[in-house]
Amino acid sequence: MQNNYKLGSKVIMKKEHPCKTNLFEVVRVGVDIKIKCVNCGRTIMLPRVEFNKKIKKVVEE
Repeated sequence: MQNNYKLGSKVIMKKEHPCKTNLFEVVRVGVDIKIKCVNCGRTIMLPRVEFNKKIKKVVEE
């Protein structure tokens, strides 16, 4: 997967969040990636390497 996401991008992850959605918004980009669930608003922080493995596709930039 290429790094074609940036701050504010909407991404679909492979695993869904417990609130039954897999759509997230990228809130912070750096060594770690912080994503926010679009449905419930919870934030998750992942190392960039792990995020690149778990991302399915970028919906909008």
